[in-house]
Amino acid sequence: QVQLVESGGGFVQPGGSLRLSCAGSGSIFSFYTMGWYRQAPGKQRELVATITSGTTNYADSVKGRFTISRDNAKNTVYLQMDSLKPEDTAVYYCHLNRGYRDTYWGQGTQVTVSS
Repeated sequence: QVQLVESGGGFVQPGGSLRLSCAGSGSIFSFYTMGWYRQAPGKQRELVATITSGTTNYADSVKGRFTISRDNAKNTVYLQMDSLKPEDTAVYYCHLNRGYRDTYWGQGTQVTVSS
């Protein structure tokens, strides 16, 4: 089985930065897509960024501000968040997709951006 554990969330002022980490256990290979999603109160869960071996993808709302990366040796994916805005406030979830009916979620980490 796969377990994903997020960390690095917290409280930050607008314009600040945070780095989220997602540590995985189990069979996680570089060709599987991993990503970050977020969900704010009263809103749908939305895609933030995804990464495979050679491709990254970002939501329009975070392009130029967020960077997703991974360390396959450590089974860890990161999300570097710069120039944070209040609208970035949400619970951020790590996600792994290994195929049909073989997806996994972390339990989430809270990010709050407020002055």
